[in-house]
Amino acid sequence: MKPAELFSLSGQTALVTGGSRGLGLQMAEALGEAGATVLITARKADELANAKAHLTALGISVHTVAADASNPEHIAHLAAEAQRLMGGVDILVNNAGASWGAPAETHPLEAWDKVMNLNVRGYFLLAQAVANASMIPRKRGRIINLASIAGLGGNPAWMQTIAYNTSKGAVVNFTRALACEWGHHGITVNAIAPGFFPSKMSQVLMDTVGVDSIAKTTPLQRVGGDDDLKGATLLFASAAGRHITGQILPVDGGVSALIGG
Repeated sequence: MKPAELFSLSGQTALVTGGSRGLGLQMAEALGEAGATVLITARKADELANAKAHLTALGISVHTVAADASNPEHIAHLAAEAQRLMGGVDILVNNAGASWGAPAETHPLEAWDKVMNLNVRGYFLLAQAVANASMIPRKRGRIINLASIAGLGGNPAWMQTIAYNTSKGAVVNFTRALACEWGHHGITVNAIAPGFFPSKMSQVLMDTVGVDSIAKTTPLQRVGGDDDLKGATLLFASAAGRHITGQILPVDGGVSALIGG
C-alpha cells in the first residue's frame, strides 16, 4: 500500500465517546477527515448538536447519540444505536473521562466511584458490547483507549488526583490485557497517553499553575494543540497500525521521557 492508502479510513465507521468537545472532538475530526463515518456521544445533547454542526461543516458524515458512558444501560443503548445507524463499528475510541481533585486522605468515596466507573468500567463495558456486536464476528477492529501520562506515574503533591491517576494506570494495563486476549480476533487495542492539553477538565490546573508555566516544564516547551492527537489516532485506527497492539503512546511534548514513563 502507498502511504495515503495506509492511513485512509474510507468506508469505515468510528464511535467516539466524549466526542462533543476537547480531545474527543479532535479525534473525531481526524477519523472523519480520513474518510470514516463517525458517531460521537456525550451526555449533553446541546454540545453534541454543536459538535455535529462543526464536523458536518468539514464534510464529515456524523451521527450523534446522547449517553452517559458510565451507565451500563446507556452503554447497551449506544452500542445498539451504533449498529442501527452505521451497521457496526470498525473503530472504537474510548475517550470519555472524569477527574476529581481532593487529598487522598479525605477523597470522597462517591467521587472515587464516579471516576472509576467512567474511566475504567465504562471503557470495558463499551469495548465488550462493540466487540461482541461488530468486531469479533467480523474478525477485525481497532480500539483506542485514552490513558494519560498521569497513569504512568505520580503527580506533584499539590495536584491531589489520586482517583484519576489510578484510573488511568488501570487503562494502561486494561489496554495491554485486552490486546493480548483479543488479538486472535483480529482486533488491535492501543492507548494514547496525552500530556497537558488545555481543556475543560484541565481548567483548574491552568488556573493554578498557568499554561506558560506548564509549557516550560516540557522538553518541547509547549502544551498540546488542536491537531496534536490526530496523527496518533490515525496510526492506531488505520492499516498503518495493523501490526501494533497493546502499546501506550505518550503524546506529551516529552514529559514522560523526563519521568521515565
